[in-house]
Amino acid sequence: MKSKFSVKLGKLRREKGLSQRQAAAELGISQALLSHYETGAREPKLDFVIKACEYYSVSADYILGRTDERGDKQSVLSRKVSGFIEQFEILEAEEAVLIKKLKKITEEY
Repeated sequence: MKSKFSVKLGKLRREKGLSQRQAAAELGISQALLSHYETGAREPKLDFVIKACEYYSVSADYILGRTDERGDKQSVLSRKVSGFIEQFEILEAEEAVLIKKLKKITEEY
């Protein structure tokens, strides 16, 4: 049975339009090993999970199937706050300043 990791790993590779051979070369493993990871025949070590997260620009929670949000919690929060600010840019200048201060505060964390 395929793990959530194996499903996500294959999906991310296909989204990039890469063959297993291409992705494996860029990830520093053999095509056969990548195939095993994508079919769920083998479980990866932590160092590969980290490398895959960096390569595909996703969080470990996403690639492990713990969330549908691709980024880490901070980047998700930042995107949501940014979207919120865009919706309220029509507010009067004083109110807009307060919202921008909120965005700055959240970006600092």
